[in-house]
Amino acid sequence: QVQLVESGGGLVQAGGSLRLSCAASGRTFSSYAMGWFRQAPGKEREFVAAISWSGSNTYYANSVKGRFTISRDNAKNTVYLQMNSLKPEDTAVYYCGARSGGRSVFSLSSSYNYWGQGTQVTVSS
Repeated sequence: QVQLVESGGGLVQAGGSLRLSCAASGRTFSSYAMGWFRQAPGKEREFVAAISWSGSNTYYANSVKGRFTISRDNAKNTVYLQMNSLKPEDTAVYYCGARSGGRSVFSLSSSYNYWGQGTQVTVSS
């Protein structure tokens, strides 16, 4: 069992930056692939970024490529999402997910076994 807690969301102006964190419980965090997803009001949950268990593989949605960076610190059981050059269309609740057996990266939400409660990101124009 893995419990995930996101933090770092907030209100920021367009062009600004935020760093989201997702802290995981459990001793096997380093074996999990991790991902960030987001859901805007009235829309489906969409993939943002993913990282393999070792951090050697990452994958991004086209909409955030070049602006967002996913990383992890297995010693701290934490995955991060650095978000730069934020746009109003990045406004959403951001969720982190964990998947056991994580040598690869996964962009489908159905691939993840565990989810956090989400953190709100609001970008004003």
